[in-house]
Amino acid sequence: MPDLLLELRSEEIPARMQRKAAGDLKKMVTDGLVEAGLTYEAAREYWTPRRLVLDLRGLTARSRDVHEERKGPSTKAPEQAIQGFLRSAGLSSVEEAHIHSDPKKGDFYVAHISKPGRAAEEIIAGLIPGVVRSFPWPKEMRWGAASGPRGLTYSGIAGLGGETLRWVRPLQSIVCTFGPETEEPVVVDFEVGGIRSGNVTYGHRFHAPDAITVRRFEDYAAKLEAAKVVIDADRRKEIILADAKNLAFANGLDLVEDEGLLEEVSGLVEWPVVLLGEFEQDFLAIPPEVIRLTIRANQKCLVTRPHGGEALSNRFVVTANIEATDGGKEIAHGNGKVVRARLSDALYFWKTDQADLPDLDQLTASAEKFGLDLKKPLDQRMARLDHLGVTFHAKLGTQGQRVERIRRLAQEIAPLVGADPDLAARAAVLAKADLTTEIVGEFPELQGAMGRKYALLQGENPSVAAAIEEHYKPQGPGDSVPTDPVSIAVALADKLDTLVGFWAIDEKPTGSKDPYALRRAALGVIRLVLENAIRLPMLSNLKFWESGLAPESIEPATVRSADDMRPARNLDLLSFFHDRLKVYLRDQGARHDLIDAVITPESDDLLAIVRRVEALGFFLATDEGKNLLAGTKRAANILAAEEKKKTAIAEAVDPSLLREEPEKKLFAAVNQAEKEAGQAIQNEDFSAAMLALSVLREPVDSFFEHVLVNDPDENVRANRLALLLRIRAATDQVADFSKIAG
Repeated sequence: MPDLLLELRSEEIPARMQRKAAGDLKKMVTDGLVEAGLTYEAAREYWTPRRLVLDLRGLTARSRDVHEERKGPSTKAPEQAIQGFLRSAGLSSVEEAHIHSDPKKGDFYVAHISKPGRAAEEIIAGLIPGVVRSFPWPKEMRWGAASGPRGLTYSGIAGLGGETLRWVRPLQSIVCTFGPETEEPVVVDFEVGGIRSGNVTYGHRFHAPDAITVRRFEDYAAKLEAAKVVIDADRRKEIILADAKNLAFANGLDLVEDEGLLEEVSGLVEWPVVLLGEFEQDFLAIPPEVIRLTIRANQKCLVTRPHGGEALSNRFVVTANIEATDGGKEIAHGNGKVVRARLSDALYFWKTDQADLPDLDQLTASAEKFGLDLKKPLDQRMARLDHLGVTFHAKLGTQGQRVERIRRLAQEIAPLVGADPDLAARAAVLAKADLTTEIVGEFPELQGAMGRKYALLQGENPSVAAAIEEHYKPQGPGDSVPTDPVSIAVALADKLDTLVGFWAIDEKPTGSKDPYALRRAALGVIRLVLENAIRLPMLSNLKFWESGLAPESIEPATVRSADDMRPARNLDLLSFFHDRLKVYLRDQGARHDLIDAVITPESDDLLAIVRRVEALGFFLATDEGKNLLAGTKRAANILAAEEKKKTAIAEAVDPSLLREEPEKKLFAAVNQAEKEAGQAIQNEDFSAAMLALSVLREPVDSFFEHVLVNDPDENVRANRLALLLRIRAATDQVADFSKIAG
C-alpha cells in the first residue's frame, strides 16, 4: 500500500512549540484522511528546528464508493419542505427522488445518493492546504510583500493583508510525495500561500545548503542525515546526552543531567555537536543554584561537577549546531565570555545581599508583628518587605498583609495535612522574604530557591527551608508536587489565598484570559490534594478562609461583600475547582461521563470524588455494572415519562400492594442495597458501595421482564413507580446513573 511523506520546512521554530506542533500535524492530517474515507496502517511525526515531518504508512490508494438512502418528507408535505429536502440531498428535481411507502406513515420521498470514491492524491491535495492555513500555533506571523495592506502593491506583488498565509515563522518549502514501495512516488500537487508542493528539500543551513531531491521517507531520512540533519528529536537528545557524558568523563567530571533543558536544546539544533566551555574558579563562590540557572537560562548549557563530588565545577557543556573548522574552540570561548559576564552580575548581587542589612530600628514594628528575630538576615528581609508596604494588589493589600493571611491559613491547614502548625506558620512568614534580595530581583526564577538557601544558612528547620522553595509548586502539569507536610500546608495556603482573594474582588478568569494564573493555582491545589491523598473539605473551609481575608486593615470597604453573597461566591469558586478537576481527570484517562455522574454542585471533597470515579469505572466494566446501568436507565426513563404526564407516584412503597414475586424480591434487594451502600459510603469504601449495588442486577432484570409497571390499578401503578424511585435513590447515593453513557 502507498506511503505518504510530508515535510513543512520553515525558519527556526521555537523549541518549546516543536513537539506539540508535530503532534498537531499528525492528528490533523490523519483525522482528515480518515474522515475522507481513507485508512492507514501507521503514522509517526518528526521535527527539527526548521521542519515538521509526517511519515504515514499503508494509506489506501482510494476511498470507498458510498451509497446512501436519505429519507425525506411525505409526498403530501408542503412544497417548501420538499424543495429543502431536494437541496440537502443534491437533487435537481423531485423526479430524481424515489417514493417509498409505509403502512403507518404513507408515501414519502427517499433520495438514493451515490458518491464515487476519490483518489488518495486528490484527497491529500485538498486536505493539506487547509491544515497549513488552520494550524494551531500559539503565535503566528505574516511575511513578504503579500502581507502588506490590501489595495497596495509591493515589488509588483499585490498586498493581501490579513488573508495572506500565517505560520509560526516564514514557511519556505513543502515536500509531499505519495506512492507504494514498488513504484516511483508521485508529488501530490497543491499550493499554499504561493508555495507549491514538490519533492525538493534542503539540508543543514551551513553544511549542506544545496537542494536535495527525495522520494519516500527512508530515502528522505538518509539523504538528510548525509546533509547533517538528524530529524528524530529523541535521537538528537540521546546524542547530546551521550556525548556530553563522555566529554565530561574524559575531563574527570560528571554531567548534571537536566531533562527539561535537554528537551529544549534538542529543539535548537539539527546536527548536535557537544563542546566544553569554562569560567573562572572564583565564580564558584556563588550558590550553585544561581550558577546553574544563569548558565541554563542564558546559554542553554548543561553544568558539571567533579567526579564523585557534590559541588559544581567551572566547566559547562555547550551544544553547537555546526562542526567548526577549529574544533569548536571559538564557540566554547564565546559562550564562556557570556557566562562570565552573567556570573559577574550574579556575584555582585550575591555580595550585595550579604552586606545590605537594613536599619534594624526602622523594622522593629514589622518584626514584632510577625514575631521575627532581627538577628537573622532572612527575618530582616521579611520585616523590610512589610515595612516597605510592597503592594500585592490594590484591592487585596500589601505583600506583608498577604503574608499574614497565608500564615493564618497555613496554621489552620497544617493539622489537616499532618504538619506542625508552628513550623507551617514560620515557613509562611519567611516564604516571600527573598523577594527583596538583589539576586532575586535580577533572577526572578530564583525566588524560593534563594529563600531556602538563606534559611539553611541562618539555621532554620529543614522543613521550613524546604517549604520556602516548594510552596510555589506545582507551577504546571509537568512540575513536581511537594511531599513534606510543611511545604504542602504553605503551598495550599498560598494558592487558596490567591483564589479566595481574587474571587472576593470579582477578578475571575474570563474566556482565555487569566492574568493572575488562577487556573494554574486551582490545578496546583488539586494536585497537592490528590497526589498527597489529603482530605480537605473545600466548601466548609472556604467560609473560614474568606472570613479571614478581610480585616479592616487589609481589605478596603469597596472590596468587602455582604455576608449573604459569600455562600454563592464560594459555590462559584467550588464550581471552578470542579472544572479544573475534570480537566485533570480527563488527562489521566477518566471518562467524562463518569466524572459528571459523580460530581454535584456541593461535592467539596476532591479526593472522595476521584475515588468514586475510579470505583464507578471498575464497576461499570463488569457485567453486573453494565446490566445494572441498563436497568437503572430504563427505570429513569419510565419515571421521567410518568413525571412529565404528572402520573401519581406513591410517597413510599407499600409492601401490601406488591403482588408479583419479582417486585417483592426487588423491594427486598433495594432495601438491602440501599442500607449496605449507604454504610459503605459512610466508611468511604466506594468499591464496597458498588458491590452492594450489584445485588440489584438480577432483581431489576427480572422485574422489568415479568412485571407491568403501568398496571390498570392506579394504586398498584403508583406503588410500582415508587419502587422505581427507590432504585434511583439507591444508585444516586453513589452516582447519577442518568449521566452515564451506555
